[in-house]
Amino acid sequence: MLLLLTLTGPVLAIDPPYQRQMERLAEIMGSLYFLQPLCASGNEDWRAEMAELIALDEPDEDRRQRLAGAFNGGYTAFSRFHKQCTPASREALTRLLQEAQRLAREIRTRFAE
Repeated sequence: MLLLLTLTGPVLAIDPPYQRQMERLAEIMGSLYFLQPLCASGNEDWRAEMAELIALDEPDEDRRQRLAGAFNGGYTAFSRFHKQCTPASREALTRLLQEAQRLAREIRTRFAE
């Protein structure tokens, strides 16, 4: 009977091993989407980059929503406190770019090759 109940229950998707890194990368990209135009540096379209990343990963709807939520959370977090470009904004931008590069490289090296 227990086996039958187990087999008829809802199927829960299992996250890939890189999900946590992907969510952090999404959060960073959302932060960059806000900060980069604020400080008038770079011309990357972080929203388009995020959309491309999601399309390449082909997540299920739950994971897609979590990635989009992380992106939006990163944007919102920085928009609350940064109204103009300051030295702190520029420093955050630099550090976030470095972390994004490291995460992207790590995800690619460990899980895509």
